[in-house]
Amino acid sequence: MAKNLEIFASLYSEINKYYVDEVNPNTLLRTGVDAMLENLDPYTVYIPEDDIEDFRTNATGEYGGLGIQSNRIDEKHIVLNLYENSPAMKAGIKIGDVITEVDGVPLANLTDEQAGKLMKGQSGSDIQVKVLRNEKETFSFTTTRQKIVIPNISYSTLLNGKTGYLRLSEFTKDAADDVKNTVLGLKEQGATSLIIDLRENPGGLLNEAVDICNLFLPKGSKIVDTKGKIQAQSHSYLANSEPIDLNIPIAVVVNKGSASASEIVSGVLQDYDRGVIIGQKSYGKGLVQVSRKLSFNSQLKVTTAKYYIPSGRCIQALDYATRNADGTAIKMADSLKTQFRTTNNRIVYDGDGIDPDLFIEPKSMSSYARNLSRSGLIFDYATTYYYNHDSIASPSEFKLSDEEYSEFVEWMGSRSFDNPSQVENTLELIKEAANQDKVYNKLVSEIDDITSSVEKIKSNGLETFQTDIKELLKRQIILRYYYTSGQVEAALNKDEEIQVALDILANQEEYIAKLKG
Repeated sequence: MAKNLEIFASLYSEINKYYVDEVNPNTLLRTGVDAMLENLDPYTVYIPEDDIEDFRTNATGEYGGLGIQSNRIDEKHIVLNLYENSPAMKAGIKIGDVITEVDGVPLANLTDEQAGKLMKGQSGSDIQVKVLRNEKETFSFTTTRQKIVIPNISYSTLLNGKTGYLRLSEFTKDAADDVKNTVLGLKEQGATSLIIDLRENPGGLLNEAVDICNLFLPKGSKIVDTKGKIQAQSHSYLANSEPIDLNIPIAVVVNKGSASASEIVSGVLQDYDRGVIIGQKSYGKGLVQVSRKLSFNSQLKVTTAKYYIPSGRCIQALDYATRNADGTAIKMADSLKTQFRTTNNRIVYDGDGIDPDLFIEPKSMSSYARNLSRSGLIFDYATTYYYNHDSIASPSEFKLSDEEYSEFVEWMGSRSFDNPSQVENTLELIKEAANQDKVYNKLVSEIDDITSSVEKIKSNGLETFQTDIKELLKRQIILRYYYTSGQVEAALNKDEEIQVALDILANQEEYIAKLKG
């Protein structure tokens, strides 16, 4: 190590002295460090002093600021969402506003990170924000930064009068306490069964996942083992507290966006046959990271261990130590997966996330609707709709009428958006190959006919894909009036995974049979 460090130091010094063009030494070092860590895994990262606050926010779910979720789109910093009861919401800032200045500093040429740093600051400090609203009015708001706590639970409710539902979106500080208090509150309302929704939850703090499992398992139960290269990173985590309920039937909903701590909770409950897992295969992240302090107030987040849930399996899907020729990590082949057994002797496997007990085919949306959404046009129209309608029905009752959809089609008018499709890309490749081969050259005209048919479908896209587009419009419009909790509430009505969960929880015999295998 000493030899390599000396070589690196001398090389770094020589480049900075003699390279023909001016070199930024900070950028050069960061590029080298990032490339070195990228060769390990995506989760081992260097965190310079300037990024420490963002790192702490991700870990704790807390920061001093306004409670704005914004993004730079087409050189404009647009408010995409607001945390409920945040300083921004109380001041009068709205979704769709374009933030033009913060404390007199124009944002036009700033990145997302730079704009975010301007808006964050010490709780209790004043801040002035200037916005452009609905493309025509300018407003200036003076408010006070507060401690913003990103909610671990984005929504909870009682479904069908007897099933508690909670959407766990984060595993930051106090997530286990939030789940405990929410479950106890739902039980007081009459809940006799429980749905824990972990879809699109990327994970977070390991100890919070352990404590959430503890809520439903006997004290002393093994939750998870971590095994690292050195003994200090190898631990066995047990349920150290008394549970709140050992018998309430549980359904856990996951998808490919459920990772890390989400997979610990779903995997542990599956291994103990404590709940039915519903949805799609989870992400497959079985790696543990810790942060290590470095000089000059920087830190290293480094993978130190793999975790193993009670059956003994590790659900890590990719082997970053072994790479394909193109440098991508190798995914474990099905033939190499090992069988493990749950408490009730059901077969489960390692090496590729958590397989649901009840698989639900994910709903697909047309590429036309996805591209329209990415263009920002649906977002913009929802903002226009908001300023033309004082109120709408409740999230669970709101629907976009055919007349209102026609108004959207008229609003679209001559507006265009980038609308590539996999079909078109494939046809272009086939045509190129056919043009280069005399045998298949005669197929070019037929390929052109198919391409014309695809273009015709796209030209009528607002009509052809009306169902998908209506749903996207509905979500964005509800967001303007009821924020994130309203979006989740509205989605429950047509949620196939939730309906399957409700059905199996209502049928005690089927629920028990599924857990017995």
